[in-house]
Amino acid sequence: MSTVKNMLEFQMLVLENVNDDDDLFKKELNKSKNWLQLKELVTLKKWLLRKFSRKHEQTIHDVLDDVPA
Repeated sequence: MSTVKNMLEFQMLVLENVNDDDDLFKKELNKSKNWLQLKELVTLKKWLLRKFSRKHEQTIHDVLDDVPA
């Protein structure tokens, strides 16, 4: 059984699991913004844009607009 090492990994896992539901994806992304440090948010934003830009690019930019990529 794998364990999540930190909140960033946890949020990545959650976002992967909810990516089929636009509203839930946005809700979880907002939670990520509240819980993670800036350095973690930069990592998360880069990961999200690589993995989900086709489906959620606008949401990613809307929620994480103040996070550099």
